[in-house]
Amino acid sequence: MKKLILSLAFVAVLVSCQDKTKEKLDEVKDAVTEEVTATIDTAKAKAEAELDTLKEKTNAKIDTVKLKSAQKMEEAAKKLKESVKK
Repeated sequence: MKKLILSLAFVAVLVSCQDKTKEKLDEVKDAVTEEVTATIDTAKAKAEAELDTLKEKTNAKIDTVKLKSAQKMEEAAKKLKESVKK
């Protein structure tokens, strides 16, 4: 009889601990999910910022090349006009 009562008490303790453990696991799962989401958002923001910086640098280089090309074309046009005059 004692063993039966002790066994039932032990089972009751296990069942009550199981509920607390499930709650804790759910809390941990939610916390990890939030942390991973925050990390992903941070990484995404950094990547977008880096991409914007690269776009600006690329556009600046393209503009520089366009200006140099335009200058070369003007010089070539002047030389052509001078050679035609002669």
